[in-house]
Amino acid sequence: MVQAQWNRVRGRLRDEYGEAAFKSWLNPLTLAEVRDGQVRMGVPTRFLRDWVVTHYGDRIRSLWSTEDSSINGVDIVVLPGVSKRAPISVPVAKAPAVAPMVAHPEPSNVNEEIGAPLDPRYTFDNFVVGKPNEFAYAAARRVAESDLVSFNPLFLYGGVGLGKTHLMHAVAWHIRERNPQRSVIYLSAEKFMYRFVRALRFQDTMAFKEQFRSVDVLMIDDVQFIGGKDSTQEEFFHTFNSLVDQGRQIIISADKSPSDLQGMEERLRSRLGCGLVADIHATTYELRLGILGAKAEQLGVEVPRKVAEFLAHKITSNVRELEGALNRVVAHAQLVGRDISLETTQEVLHDLLRANDRRITIEEIQKKVAEHFNIRLADMHSARRARQVARPRQVAMYLAKQLTSRSLPEIGRKFGGRDHTTVMHAVKKIDELRNADSSFAEDIELLRRMLES
Repeated sequence: MVQAQWNRVRGRLRDEYGEAAFKSWLNPLTLAEVRDGQVRMGVPTRFLRDWVVTHYGDRIRSLWSTEDSSINGVDIVVLPGVSKRAPISVPVAKAPAVAPMVAHPEPSNVNEEIGAPLDPRYTFDNFVVGKPNEFAYAAARRVAESDLVSFNPLFLYGGVGLGKTHLMHAVAWHIRERNPQRSVIYLSAEKFMYRFVRALRFQDTMAFKEQFRSVDVLMIDDVQFIGGKDSTQEEFFHTFNSLVDQGRQIIISADKSPSDLQGMEERLRSRLGCGLVADIHATTYELRLGILGAKAEQLGVEVPRKVAEFLAHKITSNVRELEGALNRVVAHAQLVGRDISLETTQEVLHDLLRANDRRITIEEIQKKVAEHFNIRLADMHSARRARQVARPRQVAMYLAKQLTSRSLPEIGRKFGGRDHTTVMHAVKKIDELRNADSSFAEDIELLRRMLES
């Protein structure tokens, strides 16, 4: 009977305060005992006890009284053995001992639930260091190994799949291993915004502020996502200032440097750039080889040198795609029982290799050709027919046909709305000139290599 009453109280709390507030603050509550009109409930930490008593205590007492008019008081106490993962089971007066009801198995750390889960693969030990990322790696390592704030914030930026998220997870893992008492929250800017909007909707902004302003280390991934989101930026700015004033560590990642972030208020851009800004450059051929070697060792497979060199040369966009390609090759070899070879690699990755070969854009081609022939980029779209403009334009059309998957009409539209027959004529003309003039052919080959590198 008592357990059924508690289940109904929990249900009402969840309905009234919403899923987010319930999970963060009320789910850890466990029923300890009911005796002489007093309900005794436990939570795992003092901070949680103080927060629940202040913000939800009166309502919990009211709901218990509604369930049982003999209840005249509710005590919420700290019971260190209580956690959301393993709730305690204590006898209830006039009833057999029962385990308190838990809706779902939740992480024992409230901060783990607020943030995003950490990937166990993303540690410092698994991060391959090379010239493009050595500065960012050293900065992240320093922050992870220091109990005092090293740089505030540490701002990591770089393109997709270059290792920003890996480094942030590695910092979090290292801090938790060194000092489990330090509270760390890692989450994406998108999730930060989602939680803030939820807090506004359910009029629970005080809980939101307390959650994020009481941590030791706050890590926000892909902060560019809140560009143009004024209210979220406002809250993030105040959270940022509060943590800095308390000497807490902040780590941020983005795809651009603070000064280049679009849709960000000037004061926030200034704040983001006031600590240490470390960029992660595109991978080099040598670094890609090193990453493939480390990945192969992790998978416990022998990858022929020629295959590794081929992949490092062909897949240059990002580390994530490079590792994914190797995973496909290894899985294919194991499933069909064939050795890893250059031929099977090309066969298995034909779609990926074609996509990489065709990833160059017409805009890139136009820009590079205009620079090479010293003409204005606008001439690529103009109606001018002077030879010093027309010939480079034809070269750009020819390279667009060779290096992209665009159709002739699509290419024509990119060159000032020209007809597809104009593109056909340009391709034919450049082919003739290449065959007739070795110097011109070398020029075209040089442009191709520059675009493909």
